[in-house]
Amino acid sequence: MKKTKFTEAQIAFILKQAEDGVAVAEVCRKAGISDATFYNWRKKYVGLMPSEMRRLRQLEEENAKLKRIVADLSLDKA
Repeated sequence: MKKTKFTEAQIAFILKQAEDGVAVAEVCRKAGISDATFYNWRKKYVGLMPSEMRRLRQLEEENAKLKRIVADLSLDKA
């Protein structure tokens, strides 16, 4: 899974700026992200607090790790 250079608090701040009426293009330019990244974050993290965002990210990383382990074990049996 690709690591992000933004913390959960930074992502929440970026999303909050757009919620507060700043144009999405302006928010993205200041943050140095693409519009697509902004909209992906908004879709993924809508309504979550930074601590909840952190927990979601941890669970996704754990899930990816477990999937790799299952795939490795499946290949070993074949």
